[in-house]
Amino acid sequence: MDGIVLLKDDHKTVNALFKEFEKTHETAEPAAKRALVDKIIKELVTHAYIEETIFYPAARAGAPDTTDHVLESVEEHHVVAWLLSELRTADPGDETFDAKVTVLIENVRHHVEEEEKDWFPEVRKALGRNRLVELGERMAAAKADAPSDPLKLTSAAK
Repeated sequence: MDGIVLLKDDHKTVNALFKEFEKTHETAEPAAKRALVDKIIKELVTHAYIEETIFYPAARAGAPDTTDHVLESVEEHHVVAWLLSELRTADPGDETFDAKVTVLIENVRHHVEEEEKDWFPEVRKALGRNRLVELGERMAAAKADAPSDPLKLTSAAK
């Protein structure tokens, strides 16, 4: 699978989880809310990990004009990693829990829109199909190595 297709598939998976949260958060029991947010955390940490360790370095090297986009994306990951870290231990019954998830959703949707519209097309053009397929294979394999703790992401320490 092409690396950009893999990333877009991840974006769709996360967005489906976001929609589920938005639809059910007012009526969901705390345990159900916790389980859903735990899925969101796992998906986002895994996704950020493969972007930061494989895709972003390849994009910078193969499409130098995207360097500013990559740097901004890493900073957006930094903010998301810290939100995820807070949500990981937050009580879903706390009055700020839903607000934190809403801020997370807004941040991630903004990030996804910039990636998909502003710079994935540039990276696709610069890297070409064969390189993107090779990156996709590496990223798919690397998902198993992703940390569970958002603060173990490279961007969290920046």
